[in-house]
Amino acid sequence: MSTTTPRNGVGVHQDHQRYTDLTMRRGTLVNQRKTLERGLSRDTGSVLRTASLAEGTLPTALPMLLTMVEGPGRLPVDEDTQEVLRGKLRLLQPDSTEVIALFTELASHIHSISSEENMILLTFKTFEEIWKFTTYYSLGFLDQCMESLLFDQKFWIHSMDRENLGLDVSVPEDTLHLMFKGLLMQEGSFFASCSSNQIFDSSTSGGDLYLEQGDVAQFEPPFMGSGWSVLSLNDGARGTKQKPVLEPVIPFYQWFLKSCPENVLVGSGKPVCNFPLRCARGTCLAIAEYHGEGPDELSVAPGDRITIVGLLVSGFDWFMGRAEATGALGLVQTALVEPADNLCESTDIYLDAEERSFFCFKEETIIQETTALLKKTSESDIGLVYKLGRMKRVRNLPSSTGSSFDDADADARLELKANVERILVQGQVPSPHCRTESETDSGADTALRGSSTSSHPETPCFTVHAPDEGDADAEIFSPLLSFLEGAAYRREFGVLYGETAKLLASSFFTGCADEDELTAFLSVARETARKKRLHWSQSRVCFLLGKQCAGRSKFSQARVYLEEALAVPKDGFADVRLLAALYANLSHIYLLQKNKEKHFATAERLTAVIMAVPECVASVKDHAEVLKYTLKKAVLSQNKVAEARACFVLAKCYLLREQDASAVPYVERLLDLSAEGSCVVSPGHVCLGLGRIYGGLALPRLSVSSARRAALQPAATLRDCLGGLALVLESSAELSRPGGREGPLPSHAATYLRRALSLVEDSARGPSEDGGREEGERRALCHTLTLCLSRLFQTHGMDGHAVRTVRAFVARPQLSLGLAAPERRSTLIWLAWLHIRNEQEDAALDVLNAILESLPEHCTSPQEGLVLNMRGIALRRQGHLRRAAESYRAADDICEEFDDMSNWAVCQANFGLLCLKAGAKTLAERHLTRALELFSALEQEGPELQLVSLLLELGQHYLDQGQLHYGKGCFEWALLLAIKAGQSDCQLTATQQLCHLYGEVSPDQSLCIVYNEHQLSLLAARGDRGREGDVLQTISELYLSLGTEKAYRVALDYTKRSLGIFIDLGKREKEAYAWLQAGKIYHMLGQKELVDLYIQVAQDVGLITGDTGFVLALLETAGDVFHNSSQDRDKAVCFYRDRALPIALKTGSAASRLRLCHKLVDLLLGLKRYDDAIEFAQTALDISITQEECLSERVACHRLATIYQHLGQSELAEHHYLKALALCPSPLQFDEETLYYAKVYQTLGDIIFYDLKDPHDAAGYYHLALAAAMDLGNKRAQLRLCTRLATIYHNYLVDRQLSLSFYQRARAFATELNVRRVDISASRRTASRR
Repeated sequence: MSTTTPRNGVGVHQDHQRYTDLTMRRGTLVNQRKTLERGLSRDTGSVLRTASLAEGTLPTALPMLLTMVEGPGRLPVDEDTQEVLRGKLRLLQPDSTEVIALFTELASHIHSISSEENMILLTFKTFEEIWKFTTYYSLGFLDQCMESLLFDQKFWIHSMDRENLGLDVSVPEDTLHLMFKGLLMQEGSFFASCSSNQIFDSSTSGGDLYLEQGDVAQFEPPFMGSGWSVLSLNDGARGTKQKPVLEPVIPFYQWFLKSCPENVLVGSGKPVCNFPLRCARGTCLAIAEYHGEGPDELSVAPGDRITIVGLLVSGFDWFMGRAEATGALGLVQTALVEPADNLCESTDIYLDAEERSFFCFKEETIIQETTALLKKTSESDIGLVYKLGRMKRVRNLPSSTGSSFDDADADARLELKANVERILVQGQVPSPHCRTESETDSGADTALRGSSTSSHPETPCFTVHAPDEGDADAEIFSPLLSFLEGAAYRREFGVLYGETAKLLASSFFTGCADEDELTAFLSVARETARKKRLHWSQSRVCFLLGKQCAGRSKFSQARVYLEEALAVPKDGFADVRLLAALYANLSHIYLLQKNKEKHFATAERLTAVIMAVPECVASVKDHAEVLKYTLKKAVLSQNKVAEARACFVLAKCYLLREQDASAVPYVERLLDLSAEGSCVVSPGHVCLGLGRIYGGLALPRLSVSSARRAALQPAATLRDCLGGLALVLESSAELSRPGGREGPLPSHAATYLRRALSLVEDSARGPSEDGGREEGERRALCHTLTLCLSRLFQTHGMDGHAVRTVRAFVARPQLSLGLAAPERRSTLIWLAWLHIRNEQEDAALDVLNAILESLPEHCTSPQEGLVLNMRGIALRRQGHLRRAAESYRAADDICEEFDDMSNWAVCQANFGLLCLKAGAKTLAERHLTRALELFSALEQEGPELQLVSLLLELGQHYLDQGQLHYGKGCFEWALLLAIKAGQSDCQLTATQQLCHLYGEVSPDQSLCIVYNEHQLSLLAARGDRGREGDVLQTISELYLSLGTEKAYRVALDYTKRSLGIFIDLGKREKEAYAWLQAGKIYHMLGQKELVDLYIQVAQDVGLITGDTGFVLALLETAGDVFHNSSQDRDKAVCFYRDRALPIALKTGSAASRLRLCHKLVDLLLGLKRYDDAIEFAQTALDISITQEECLSERVACHRLATIYQHLGQSELAEHHYLKALALCPSPLQFDEETLYYAKVYQTLGDIIFYDLKDPHDAAGYYHLALAAAMDLGNKRAQLRLCTRLATIYHNYLVDRQLSLSFYQRARAFATELNVRRVDISASRRTASRR
């Protein structure tokens, strides 16, 4: 279970606390969850309805629950997969850079992690954080973000066959709502809607303030005993109430209303929604007569049919309409019309196809650009570089999942051969749709663009003159006025309406020294247009003057010009974009001058135009603050379609101004409304647009989440999938984990590649409507997707999937019609290599032989050598060594002919490996050495990986030959090259070989520690926590073997680090041994007060596993800690006798009982507790006899004899010594056995002579001991035995001749050994016994 405590350098008390947490945390989490459930069962609506919110009732953390799901219904998966999720949560480091970066993107903070409950507790500091988090949760981005955090890409790519396997993230929405309310209360005023009709005491109008149910107002909590304050957004009236009944509006509304200027927020009256449809398209009927008050308004009579232009939105005062009778266009009051027979409700917020595709990529370029991007990202050398056939192959998957067909299946092989031959024949006939390599790659450097960017027409430029007062009719104004005249809108006017005054002056006019001169010029031009009755020229010049004055902060003068521009046209406003620009600029000026009445009136008209004409957005993009009025009114009138349209327009404005961060909230809200079903948008397109924005704002995880939602939705198109793939590739560099096994393509791109491949295959089956060129582009894309997906599978060891992917492409030859012949052959060569990797050499040979047969007979090419080299690898794997050698030799000749040094080196290496397999070791060494020389002579970079593989093979060969020096050199060279190339996999392989070499083959503790620490750093970078913990334990053991106090302390640090990892991984057995290892080290350091604590924790963790065998082994190892020490050895008795032995007896493990009894006897003998030892010695003897363990029986007999000897029971001691001797093997083979005989017979002689007082029998035992000592050549033992025998024959058996003989021999040994005196008197017999 993960905690927020750092794992490195765990202190003593921290260790103990951590263990205590292990036993208590599960119950604590259950209690916490019950508390949360009780909190969720409260009536959340009553919290603010009582107008008082006690801080103690608010939850402080939000539980985020994670569940592994799969299938269309997203149902929970099996328990084993859920356990994988729990294991990943245990590994989660809350203070790691990756975790902090993710939750920073998600606008939240980790409070704690409960891996057993699959829960992460989050906190929020501000209202903005919880608003953003709620948005990401509602959009479904949390699932993808947590998947990318918790699981490495290897997990997902290996789980692709499981339908819709993923992570489901859920949060208690009631708890989230409570936390949202609490943060609002902390920040003071907030916006809420009335839950019922209410009356407030008004302090402004003198009467009461009445708010109806659903009315939105701004509320402030009570202060110092006062009531709640309220500000009506309809008319700005204020009031108070002690306990208002209210409900906060959703977080987006809170943020938006707070961001609105006060002049926009307050006023405009309460929206009246009299029209029966919320948002309508079609035709309506006028119900009253109305005469337009200006050129922008449409005059109508009762019964007139009016066609709605764009949308008629209920709650807004105006809409854009066209009279069917006259075709006149203008604004119509919503209150003056009623629905006609063909009027319909609309939820589509887009007004034309261009708006619909605003967020998505260009249809006409996405295929070319994606093909070029994928080729550039995953460039391959499969058709150029020889492959090195390794001697040993590592299978990452079971063979049952790897084979695409059985090699014995003749039909499958025949089908493959037919498809290959058909493709090769196609390559000989040029296709009309074939594109050259340069044409294919021409778009590689083209950026993927959104469809919103279009080239502007050439902007005209006019020279500014300084006219005299009387030159108003001069010809100098004719070009400008001619350009500006005309009722209809022209594309050239777009620059005039949309650019700022400063940019307009610099790009549209030349020859003016300053803005005053330009203003004077335009003023005279205005007067000239007025005199010539050029109304549209006058109107547009007035508009330019208004923008110039507004740009210089002369707002009153600007307002006059703009109002004149609005009133000049006589026959209506055909140029609607000019009308929108006038409304926007006027509304902005009214807003700055705090003229609310005119601001609201103009904003209403602007809204009508925006709802009708899509092109108008570009004209008003600089006045987004004015457009907020539209969104505010849509929110207050609760019109979701109008809200969605307003969000789209605001987002478009900000994006056109390149203010992406400001556009994000509106795009997110648009997606949210689409998910609710309130409006019809293209969610795939919007998600892609949002993903591009996230990417530009350095939010790569959210960008990938948006791409995933766009590309993997059921209705996703090829354009959506390719756009999502492009976003994933752009974000992959920032999201890649250091040291991970990532290639040029990120692993999570496999899902996009497979989906896109399926879509493009379906679309490429028949002829394209747009002609052969697009058909060829789709087929080229299909080819590129196939290669990329298969390489991704191959990188992760999924060779079977890679084979199936390429074979599916080969099985449909029409897909390869647009490919050049070299590309066809390269694809088939790649398929052959995949078959070789997948242990399908027969299929590979079929493909390679077909390629060789298709090549010209008398024209050798480098690609032919490549095919021959690969053919040799396949033949070698099949055991056809002679044919393989011939193929290698032919490839070698081609390399020599073309002077291809790098491929020549590979060919020499393959030849050397072939010789190794054939047993020709000398010849193999010569070829491998030659390959090394060729590789070393290469100047260009590239073949490092093949050289590393060669060095590893050659190093292993040298080790097998016993040439350790050369083997070390090869492994160390391979490691240096892997470090230079930045290949973590190769580094890890070489480092493991060196660890094995210096750990077992040629032991060197210091070097073994160095390489194990390097291996540790590689595993840590890869995130392989399990192997990291094992290596930490290995390093700890290495430091322990050094035997110094400093080394012990370093070993303790490594042990504690491994302990933290095993705790997080939930590996209880390894965790228990780590606790025990730490206790052992503390014992070696003499810190006795901590030893018992750590060993007790180890026992408790072992008991949690429930594995009796493991607990028994753990207790025995704990006893060994004291048994093998010189301190507190008596503590081992408790572990052996009182804890381990009863478990061994209960489980019936005779081997464990025997081992424990032997250890107890040895321990008790050392402690001189002979009475206690006799029971276990007899038990060990009985078990040994039962198990027929001869050596164990002899040991038991010897120890039993030793015990009886110490207890003074000489006859029993003699019996068991003789029994032990009888169990010795005969004849004797080793000196140790003879030495044992000598010692035991001497002991027997001592027992008989000194204890039983039988000199005759004692002499016999001494003679046998002397014979064994003479056989060993042990002179000191012979001296001792000769002395004993001389004493016996001199004093007891009275044999002077033998006594003299043994005495003389003893004197000779004494002289030789420099012993001063030999005493054979009977009085010295007791003293000389030992």
